[in-house]
Amino acid sequence: MRFGNSEIYMSRIGKKPIEIPEKTEVQVTDKVITVKGPLGSLEQVTHPSVKVEVKDKEILVSSSVDTIEARALWGTYASIIGNMIQGVHTPFEKKLSVEGVGFKVDMKGRDLLFALGFSHPVEVVVPEDLTVTTEKNVITVSGISKHAVGQFAANIRKLKKPEPYKGKGIRYTDEVVRRKEGKKSV
Repeated sequence: MRFGNSEIYMSRIGKKPIEIPEKTEVQVTDKVITVKGPLGSLEQVTHPSVKVEVKDKEILVSSSVDTIEARALWGTYASIIGNMIQGVHTPFEKKLSVEGVGFKVDMKGRDLLFALGFSHPVEVVVPEDLTVTTEKNVITVSGISKHAVGQFAANIRKLKKPEPYKGKGIRYTDEVVRRKEGKKSV
């Protein structure tokens, strides 16, 4: 499907070249992008409609076909590659806080052990590629993959979302929970 002039539908993020910093190695082979840096290496499989090229310390991402899906994926893959390059230099980090009377979190070896008001403690296994620390009911999740850090933090938050009346639960440290007013007696 074609929509006239394809210049109008260009991705603003996708058309910008991505700079490759010092101490970073990028390889593109058979639709697999490998980024190696000081903190580790990441791999990403690309979609067939997205073309990735490495030229002169820059990565160029383009759409190989003119479809709605290809234009949508063009900017997405440019952002993913940019995050991969950033992650192998500085790790991504998310902080969550556990709030509520009797709610707490502890490290048990490499795993997290939560007391969230259930009849049993909740144990969460930490993936190998992430680093998790706890200090006074504040959980810090860090790693080189932005996707893995964000997904693991979201899974932790999903265990006990903050409720709107007292604000108890697990929330991001910068998250604002809208509070509701309780029942009023007449």
